[in-house]
Amino acid sequence: MIYRTGIGYDVHPFAEGRKMILGGVELDYPLGLDGHSDADVLVHAMADACLGALGLPDIGHYFPNTEARWKGVSSLVFLREIAGRARSMDATIINLDATVIAEAPKIYPRLDEMKAAVSESLGIPPDRIGIKATTNEKMGFIGRKEGIAAMAVATIRFQNVDI
Repeated sequence: MIYRTGIGYDVHPFAEGRKMILGGVELDYPLGLDGHSDADVLVHAMADACLGALGLPDIGHYFPNTEARWKGVSSLVFLREIAGRARSMDATIINLDATVIAEAPKIYPRLDEMKAAVSESLGIPPDRIGIKATTNEKMGFIGRKEGIAAMAVATIRFQNVDI
């Protein structure tokens, strides 16, 4: 058995007329994020971290913004598909840790809901998922409240792998 780690990073600008979805949860905020799917920057970073640990291409390879079937879809669907890929590779997602970087909205009151949504999508216990938030201390595009970034790291265990 071996363990591998992957990292993910994503960023989306704010957009009017869209829902704010983070960690699979709709937040009460006047702006959403611009993107082809629901633009869930947190889940996108988590997805890339898992794909990286699996040694697979990034989220854009599997869920391209050029395909109509992904337009407006919940990014939790991406996590479900990635969890299925992991199982088919005889791999288990052991741990997922992520940080949202934003001046707003504040996510702390909804962290447990986000962890539950991600947990259900990946089929792992919520205590194996960490979600944190920080600001950018009012610097750069995040500090000017132009968008949100997220980064994540995933650890995956592979069974029956020859080294």
